[in-house]
Amino acid sequence: MPAAPASFLPAAVSAAFALTAAAALTTSASAQHAEYVVFSEPNTAGLELPAERKHVHPITSPYTHEDSFVTTDVRTWFLYHDFPKSSAIAGGNAKVYAVQVRVALTDQLQLVAYKDGYTAIDSGLVDDDGWNDVAAGLKWNFLQDWENDLHAAVGVGYELGIGDDEALQEDDEVRLWASIDKGFDKLHVGATVNLLLAVGSEDPLGDADRLHWHARADYYTCEWFSPVVEMNGYHVLNEGDNTPLPFSGVDVANLGGGDGEDVITVGFGGEFRPFDDVAIRAAYETPLTDNDDLFGYRWTLSAVFSF
Repeated sequence: MPAAPASFLPAAVSAAFALTAAAALTTSASAQHAEYVVFSEPNTAGLELPAERKHVHPITSPYTHEDSFVTTDVRTWFLYHDFPKSSAIAGGNAKVYAVQVRVALTDQLQLVAYKDGYTAIDSGLVDDDGWNDVAAGLKWNFLQDWENDLHAAVGVGYELGIGDDEALQEDDEVRLWASIDKGFDKLHVGATVNLLLAVGSEDPLGDADRLHWHARADYYTCEWFSPVVEMNGYHVLNEGDNTPLPFSGVDVANLGGGDGEDVITVGFGGEFRPFDDVAIRAAYETPLTDNDDLFGYRWTLSAVFSF
């Protein structure tokens, strides 16, 4: 597959940032709850919430790392992922460009468009690029205890395998997830568990069912900055029986392999808030496990524009 023009990806990302920034600067919203709700009015139980109660939205593993809050926002992403030179994929890197959209339908129900974008892979095994699959779902924030800063949610989503196989896509997948978030004044912690079930796919590279979990913590140091630490776990529940590859695709792709070869990572970063409704985030992520087939290190850059 021919590579995209060199000017295409930077221009597309710049345009996405510019459009969402212009829209975001015309509104104001809590980092935790939508100012714009489609079918109802925002509800925080009549409480005046202090600024230090605002949790940082997840930064690493953006496709499956979801918090419990119902928001209306646009999130732009750039990921630089390094492949170890000693691995079966023979070194190199992948770059991912994506935009996510979340819309508060009601005070407790959110539409989440969590996967799309473009991936460029430059490695010893794959040297190609293409469009990602598209995935969306619904999240129900069934627990909203604003007084005690305790929130929980469940969600269901579907990934349409309409992406390019050159980018290791074309995987139809059902996603079920649950999350919980708790605040202790300026300290905020949370966790998410995902069950990813491959369905209706004849892709020879991917039909494994997987379990992903994520843990997060952030600390409100001041109105414009919070440091963040996150952990991510990727586990293959049953290896596909039609794949020639011995490893999984962690959170980027479903390659059908990797049974018994868990990948656990830790990420360190922070969120900078130049305006009430704009957040700029970055994190560096490295593996804790010795399965180095696919994960060398990763940089994740993200911006959140709330409405």
